[in-house]
Order: sequence, then structure tokens, then C-alpha cells
Amino acid sequence: MEHHISILFYARKSKKTSQGLIPIYIRITINGQRLEHSIQRYVQAAQWSPAAGRMKGNNDQVRQINLYLDTLTTKVLRLEREIVMDGQILTFDNFREKWMGVTEAPRMLIEVFQQHNDQMASLVKAGKDYCAATLIRYNTSRDHTKAFLQWKYNLDDIDIKRLNYEFVSDFEFWLKTERHCGHNTTMKYISNLKKIVNSCLRKGWLLKDPFLGFKMTREEVEKEALTEQDLKKIDLKNFPVDRLNFVKDIFLFSCFTGLAYADVKKLKRTEIEPGIDGSHWILTSRQKTNTKSRIPLLPPALSIIEKYKDYPPCCNSGYVLPVMSNQRMNSYLKEIADLCGIRKNLTFHIARHTFATTVTLSNGVPIESVSKMLGHRNLKTTQHYAKVLDRKVGDDMEVLRKKLS
Repeated sequence: MEHHISILFYARKSKKTSQGLIPIYIRITINGQRLEHSIQRYVQAAQWSPAAGRMKGNNDQVRQINLYLDTLTTKVLRLEREIVMDGQILTFDNFREKWMGVTEAPRMLIEVFQQHNDQMASLVKAGKDYCAATLIRYNTSRDHTKAFLQWKYNLDDIDIKRLNYEFVSDFEFWLKTERHCGHNTTMKYISNLKKIVNSCLRKGWLLKDPFLGFKMTREEVEKEALTEQDLKKIDLKNFPVDRLNFVKDIFLFSCFTGLAYADVKKLKRTEIEPGIDGSHWILTSRQKTNTKSRIPLLPPALSIIEKYKDYPPCCNSGYVLPVMSNQRMNSYLKEIADLCGIRKNLTFHIARHTFATTVTLSNGVPIESVSKMLGHRNLKTTQHYAKVLDRKVGDDMEVLRKKLS
């Protein structure tokens, strides 16, 4: 963006002193706005040349004052250059602050990051916009950024104006080598940092995006799901200890509803209501995205709800199922997989993938309906499950080929 700056020195006759001297003023015009004040130098009116903006003559006093005026001119040009070199647009306000010696405190990356996380924490506490897991991820991202600053610069914090493409590229390298993060995990942490940088850009604190040209593509990850046979193995298995039977029921409930762990844990009986077709539906909001989920209940899910209808802990709390911690659930699911002869890394999140593929898409439920039930904001998120089905089709056709041959 172009700017216009000019400098003028003039003697102000209306301010004559008792000794008959007149003060010299400087006028700096920036984009049409004037900054003017006395430079605390005085001359005889006859010694001043309005056309030249300098004193006339060749004695020591004249040379000293004219040299001082040249020094002020050099200072104006230097401040102009500093503002431009800092990547800022020259304005009347930022020039005046520099000229008057008012220096703006640098905005530091970790400080800005912390302010963002503090605001997020307040929203989480109020139950608005974000969930606790998102706050944990941003706090982890902040900690990684602090550790990277120590590793690369031996600094606790850094001026955001020092951020550039090299910073982002080196941060990616550090996450993958020093923190041993996978590619997609690395991209998540960098994406969190980018949100902070974008906020600085919108507020005008940065003029150039350090992420410009940096590719943040993610690698596709195979989403594992249980087959129909796997589901039957788990369903038909009766375990000798109650804790495994509890986990089995909760896991199967998720397989037949598509609810994530956090959503099963918070599901209350009041969220099960008659749907548009008169049957029982789950009417809830996803904790992760706060999007609405409307899920018609299938018979296996209804039977599990009925099973725990009079279970005291559920009656007292109003929750549908007695869900324990995610860590314990996943630990017990590994036991269940071993006892059922399932060779997959069984985690609670596989239940959601199983609902999307084995339970719905494989049985002809349109992808738009599956996306709605899963609470996805974008159909592209759901379309990944269709790729899983393509592989299943290939496997099924291979079995058919063997039969026909």
C-alpha cells in the first residue's frame, strides 16, 4: 500500500521571543495528516530562508542549526524505513508513536497462545462452543510450541513478527523427530498454531502469513471396523465377570447407534423420545462438534436400554448406561477381543466406524442418512467410510471368484 510523507521546516513569526528571535518548527505530513512542533531552535527573522527551509549565511551558528535540520530529516526517513521493514503499513498514528518515542510492546507468541487458551477455558467452563478435550489439545499444542522455542532459539517466547515459513517448517520437523509424532498428529498441532496466527493476522498484528506456501495435507488413515461375524462373536459371548459384560453392552450400544464414547457417557433417558415415525429415537448433540444427532434406535440398542432400565446407578443418575472411564473401557475391550478371538485392536471408537460401515452403509442405508446420524458437518467426512466399503466389495468378490473357479 502506497503512503505519502513530506518534511517542512519553517520559522513561526507569531511566536517571537522577548529577544526578538522566532522559533523553528518541523512539519511532517503523512497521508495528508500533519505532525508539527517546535524543534527548540531560534533565529533572527532575517536569517531564515522560507524557500529553502534553512538558515542563510555561513557562520558556525548557521552551520550547526542547518546540520541539526538535516539530522531531523534523516531521522524521519529512518523511522519511515523501520516501519516499512517491520512489515507494517505507514500510518500517521504509528509514525507519530515512533517519533514521540512511544514504543509498542512486542506481541509474544506464547502469551497470545495462552490468552486464547484462557478464553477457551472460560467457554468450556460455561459449557459453550468447546469441549474439555479441545482445550486439552490446545494446551498440549502450546506446550509443544514452548518446547520448540527452547530447542531452536533457546527462548521462552518469541515476537510474533519473527514467525516465518522457516519457523513453521522447522516446527514440523521438530514434532516428527524430537516428539516422534505421526504425520497427522503433527498436522493437528500445527493447525492449532495456525489458528493463533490467523487471529493475529485478523487483528492486524501481522501483515504476512508465515503459513503461506506451507502444505497441511493429511494422510488418509484406514478406519478399522468390525465385521458382522465379529459383532455376533461379541454379542453371543457371556463373560464370567460383570465388568466385561457392562463394557460389552456399552460397546455394542455404540455399534448400533454410532455414538462416540463422550456422547454415550452423557446420554440421558430424557434424550430418548418418539421420533417422526413414532418409534424411539435418540435426540442429542455431539459433544465434540455440538451438532445435532437424530438416531432411530435399532432393536439391539433398544434391548440394551431395556436391560439397564432398572439398574440402580442409572436410575439414580438419569443416564442410559453405566459408562466408566474411556481408559478402562479400552483396556477391558482388549480383554474382550482376546476372549472372542478377534485379532483387531479393539477400541471404543471402532464402534462408531462399525455403525457407519457394517451396520448402515453395508445394509443399503444412504450415505446422507448415515452422515446425519453420525452428526457430521460435512458429507466428505462420511464418504471415507464408503472407501472402506469398496475394499469390502473387493474382498467379497474375491470370495465369489474362488467359488466360481
